[in-house]
Amino acid sequence: MDLKPEIIERIKLLDAKYQSMGQDLTSYLDGLLYADYLTYWDYIHLDTLLSLQNPKTNIPDEHIFIMYHQITELYFKLCMHEYQQLALKENLDAKFLTSRISRINRYFEALITSFDVMVDGMDPQQFLKFRMSLLPASGFQSGQYRMIEICSANFKQLVAKDVRDKFSDDFNEDDIEKMYEHIYWKAGATELATGKKTLTLIQFEEKYQTQLVQLAKKFKDKNLWSLYKSLSKEEQQNEPLILALRQMDVNVNINWPLSHYKSAVRYLQKDPEDIAATGGTNWQKYLPPRFQKRIFYPELWNDEEKEEWGKAWVKSVVFNHK
Repeated sequence: MDLKPEIIERIKLLDAKYQSMGQDLTSYLDGLLYADYLTYWDYIHLDTLLSLQNPKTNIPDEHIFIMYHQITELYFKLCMHEYQQLALKENLDAKFLTSRISRINRYFEALITSFDVMVDGMDPQQFLKFRMSLLPASGFQSGQYRMIEICSANFKQLVAKDVRDKFSDDFNEDDIEKMYEHIYWKAGATELATGKKTLTLIQFEEKYQTQLVQLAKKFKDKNLWSLYKSLSKEEQQNEPLILALRQMDVNVNINWPLSHYKSAVRYLQKDPEDIAATGGTNWQKYLPPRFQKRIFYPELWNDEEKEEWGKAWVKSVVFNHK
């Protein structure tokens, strides 16, 4: 049987490829000849994936809780994939930057719109039972979420707002370690009664602090804001890019934390007193954006928008006020 010209051409290209690496094409063709066909379940390691749910109780809805958090971390990994591409991109332009920020926005929007799985998809009484077996673990301990924040903004914007102005806009790598001591999220994992670090925070810092500080140094000039500011003045005026950055700010700093706030209100808030979150995290002060005033890109918002940051969402979505 005569080989088609396109097959012969591809064999020649393969031969050139392997010769350039000092390899023998015939050996690789033998490997291909004897290799089995790839299956969907092997490609995505389906059996392994479906074996990773190991609830701590026999309460049925704990399966929902653990699987949704695993899904969340996979979406976060997709986000980190985009940040790494941007950090390595040479000759970055507005079009490429916009496309990657848009991807991250889509990942977050998929999570935000699916969060009703957590808000309405579990039986409250079941949740209040199995949550006690998870102490002191908490979603607060998501290292990937902290990495997303670090890769998104000037590190100064993650410093607690009451001390943020003490640090210069023109900080260096050595300043990052000092700034990290005042990172905003620490206030969200302090004991409600004493103000001391919770075990949740102590565990988190033991595992991630060194890694996060190193990441902040690496992305000092590679975070989304730094990349945006590295563009020409003309490209910085690109409207789709500005809209993508603004949407990113809203998704990460308003819609995502307030999706959690809505869930916490449903499961943890009781009248007249609130139930402490797992690990004793201070969710009432930590989650609402109006307290943290965490804004990645303040230069892209006017004074009124910054003053009202997140308030409309709480009124309309959490408390059903128009």
